[in-house]
Amino acid sequence: MRAPETTEIEVEAEPIEAGNEAGENEAGNEAGENEAEAAADGAVGEKGSSTRSRRVVRAGRLSGLWRPRRVVAALAILALCAGGGYAGWKLYENRVVDQAEQQAVATAKDYAVTLTSIDSGSIDENFAEVLAGATGEFKDMYSRSSSQLKQMLVDNKATSKGVVIDAGVKSASPGRVEVMLFVDQSITNTASPEPRVDRSRVVMTMEKVDGRWLASKVDLP
Repeated sequence: MRAPETTEIEVEAEPIEAGNEAGENEAGNEAGENEAEAAADGAVGEKGSSTRSRRVVRAGRLSGLWRPRRVVAALAILALCAGGGYAGWKLYENRVVDQAEQQAVATAKDYAVTLTSIDSGSIDENFAEVLAGATGEFKDMYSRSSSQLKQMLVDNKATSKGVVIDAGVKSASPGRVEVMLFVDQSITNTASPEPRVDRSRVVMTMEKVDGRWLASKVDLP
């Protein structure tokens, strides 16, 4: 294994005043160390100089002292970057979910009116609109029962008009939102020519399909 490379740096020492006992001791110790270093590296001091000496310091020894600090600083920077990235991602995700909630609730409210507003005189158009706003389980169920339901509405000359009183979000993700709606439905038919108001709580599951919010499930809990 190769020994780590070191860089030699010459450092000038300050003059040592004679008569300072502590300074002489310290200088003597330091001079001894410097002479050992100089002998090892082939360094030679100036001749006849009693007040100045040159010492050789290996930069490799000093650089090792700084490495832990550099590692800690690098780790701190990485932690800050990771924390900032996570916070940024969460902010973006929250913004996406908020946008999904707004779009899904608006679509669910319009669809609830379509679903609860039927005129036996234009039954085919009503059913086409309901199917156009549906997907998945709910679309399959409504399609299977549409023929029987149409006939019943026509026979009874039924009409209804729905109004959404309030709506809120039960759960939400970027592609799926559960919306709870409170709907008043005014109904008339041959058996009840005077309007009767039915108040319903509807849980509608909205799913985003090809950029459109569609009802995949409609429950009356």
